[in-house]
Amino acid sequence: MRVIGGLGEMVWAQWDELRHAAAVIGTVLCVSVRPRYWVRTVRRAFVRQVVAIGVESVGLVGGVAVFVGITVVVQLAFWVEEAGQSQMLGPLLVAVVARELSPVLIGIMVIVRSGSVMATELGIMKISGRVHVLEAQGISPFIYLVMPRVLGAAVSAFCLTILFVLVAFASGYLFGATVGTGSRDLPLFADTVSHAVHPRDVLAILSKSILPALFASASCCIGGLGVGASLTEVPQATQRALVRSVAGLFVISTAVSLLTYIG
Repeated sequence: MRVIGGLGEMVWAQWDELRHAAAVIGTVLCVSVRPRYWVRTVRRAFVRQVVAIGVESVGLVGGVAVFVGITVVVQLAFWVEEAGQSQMLGPLLVAVVARELSPVLIGIMVIVRSGSVMATELGIMKISGRVHVLEAQGISPFIYLVMPRVLGAAVSAFCLTILFVLVAFASGYLFGATVGTGSRDLPLFADTVSHAVHPRDVLAILSKSILPALFASASCCIGGLGVGASLTEVPQATQRALVRSVAGLFVISTAVSLLTYIG
């Protein structure tokens, strides 16, 4: 009974955290469409988040995308060669990279690289009293601290996912054409890719890149602002936020795949 009780408490705690994150995301989306909240300080904070999360990650994302594109071609080279249909390289890249790998890898990179920074930074601001200073100045901590981070993470994750797909496709095409696995006819490759992409793929990429980023950034903001008065709580809050974010990433990605491609 003690084990069942502990399991029940854990489930309810996770459910409360999920509801809290959903409330934060809903509030951010509702507030963000009102121009009066986009004052200069909020706009600058949003730009800083996009630069920190998105722009500064371009090099890392591009490098990983190159290796992923080449790796996928290497793994699929034997199968494609046996089939004798080099024009299948494009559709295979769409199925493996665009639909599944790119949103998950970008989500993990955003969570590990930027989610930990969000939680730690906000936790230190809460303990040092800077959050109360903002409130004393008449500045809403939610508008100035939470909204730019949540929206910045979502916009950056989507843009990085598109960049990842394009670079992975380009590297896969170049490597496949070099080793003879794929067609060297670029228009043919582009045509096979365009025919392999369906409207549901676009919807899936949008959902798998934006929704996990919204959830992860909201969870990290909640974790950072939820610390008490001790600095020792910051690493613990950051760790819990990262675990929730990674779990949410895989749950959301799986749910979107099931809803999009099954049934």
